Amino acid sequence: MAWVSFDGGSTIGHQGSESGIILLDEEHSDGARVTLERCDRVPFAITCGLYGNMAHTVFIGSEREALDTFHAIKTNLEALIAIWPENNAPADQTSRFYDAISDFVERF
Repeated sequence: MAWVSFDGGSTIGHQGSESGIILLDEEHSDGARVTLERCDRVPFAITCGLYGNMAHTVFIGSEREALDTFHAIKTNLEALIAIWPENNAPADQTSRFYDAISDFVERF
């Protein structure tokens, strides 16, 4: 499972989706992204998603917690990628995937 800097790191230092300055921005080769911003209205925002399935934002008060949460989100996104159903997957497999997304959103 490969995480790399999104767009070769070109987004670092630019404005992110939460109007903050992007500090970290990584993309997983199997279709996920996580971005950490330092913001004005809240200290930190982490935006993450699974392409075509989920987008979620978490607001955090301290830099240490933001960094820890950024890495925890990456690990949890990898777990979601591992159970990502193929097209025309059985209903129970698809349901398990969306239940896991709901759990992810509740956790973060």
